[in-house]
Amino acid sequence: MFSEKDLLQIQSKNIAIETVEQQIEDFRTGFPFMSLEKAATVNDGVIRLSDEEVKQYADSYAQNSAGLNLLKFVPASGAATRMFKSLFTFLTENKADKSVDQFFEKLPLFAFYKDLLELIPEDADKQTIAEYFLTEKGLNYGYLPKGLLKFHTYPEGCRTPLEEHIIEAANYGASEGVANLHFTVSPEYNAGFQGLTKSILPYYQRALNTKFNVSFSEQKGSTDTIAVNMDNSPFREKDDTLLFRPAGHGALIENLNDIDADIVFIKNIDNVVPDRLKGTTYDYKKALAGILLNYQSKIFAFEAALEAGATPELLAELAEFYEKEICVLPPVGFDTYSDEQKVAYFKTKLNRPIRVCGVVKNTGEPGGGPFWCKNSDGTASLQIVESAQIDVDSAEQKAIFNNSTHFNPVDLICGLKNSKGEKFNLLQFRDPKTGFVTVKSRDGKDVKAQELPGLWNGAMSDWNTVFVEVPLITFNPVKTVNDLLRDEHQ
Repeated sequence: MFSEKDLLQIQSKNIAIETVEQQIEDFRTGFPFMSLEKAATVNDGVIRLSDEEVKQYADSYAQNSAGLNLLKFVPASGAATRMFKSLFTFLTENKADKSVDQFFEKLPLFAFYKDLLELIPEDADKQTIAEYFLTEKGLNYGYLPKGLLKFHTYPEGCRTPLEEHIIEAANYGASEGVANLHFTVSPEYNAGFQGLTKSILPYYQRALNTKFNVSFSEQKGSTDTIAVNMDNSPFREKDDTLLFRPAGHGALIENLNDIDADIVFIKNIDNVVPDRLKGTTYDYKKALAGILLNYQSKIFAFEAALEAGATPELLAELAEFYEKEICVLPPVGFDTYSDEQKVAYFKTKLNRPIRVCGVVKNTGEPGGGPFWCKNSDGTASLQIVESAQIDVDSAEQKAIFNNSTHFNPVDLICGLKNSKGEKFNLLQFRDPKTGFVTVKSRDGKDVKAQELPGLWNGAMSDWNTVFVEVPLITFNPVKTVNDLLRDEHQ
């Protein structure tokens, strides 16, 4: 199947030939669907906090995070092109829909308006304004990443999402006056992120009395997946080379695995709000981190107790803890396990990374949500599941998915070290069978592309997982440019 030239190309990307062969086999056989048991709901997989509990857990985080290495991890790869889909259609085809009309009608309300005004010719028509807005003739916003676009207006100036995340980090992710941030970026935007960071950090360090350590990484070429034709044969470029494609946000588990931190906050680049609305986000981020440290403490104590010697009482306590609090149901026949088998089972379950995931009430947003799922090892546990992972031809599975009460806003707090302070190898806790196949276009031809298990679903499939309901106000993504006109971004 592969020539000597192909093998050299594969080797140059640091991809094992066995990996490529497995990817082609996955194209042929497809990925199994997730097996949904039921939706995770309040008091059945999702924790709802009272105001008093939010304060208690936030206070606990403040008391117990001293000396811990904290880090804010922000996936920020990719251009913002999809934000401007309607405007691009208007620019290239002169077709305007309601969103385009709204954009021009409300133009002075956008944070980037003054920058645009300085560039466009006098008496410019809408077509010219769109050109200066989207292309390198002006702001070039159609080809920049979201993190570098001006989102919010303040008396002292306008801020990008990059800046909003820096401010957030100082307010819930700092320890002893130091805040660490890590952004995953695309190679073509790395210089832009580094340049903006260098120019703004001195100001924010003074204003927030915080020292910031900001680092960047790019999605590794070794995580790219091979593309195939519709008959599952390798797709070849015009020069006869193989086509490899970035494998979605699931590839970022490699970047996260390179991080050396005790506690990591994960949040998407576009989910930021102005200062006047940040308070709730701060409160719940601290509360979720407090919950994580609480569960981590319990897990470490159970590990120590098991090492000291398993008793029937300890095994019963562990069984209740995992079923009632971590929401992991053991395999069928677990009651017949010997004590040695139960100890081995619990040691495996305890010695894993832990994540506390904020989930919001489902308001119809497209995307994944929290569910109880059957796993390949016979257990059932909490998972984030995307619509692409379920069998829509199954009325039962479709009904479970459609009746979910909560949505995944990508709001995670992660514990990446074991009880001895050693980093987990996160790659050992993925479920490789939770990737999925999509159809893309290349040179006018349909090609199949493969995405790796998603960062917050399949790539974290075998983590200890806790779901906590967070207020809807903490979820304010910017999917289209006109989302910046919503009250939450003004």
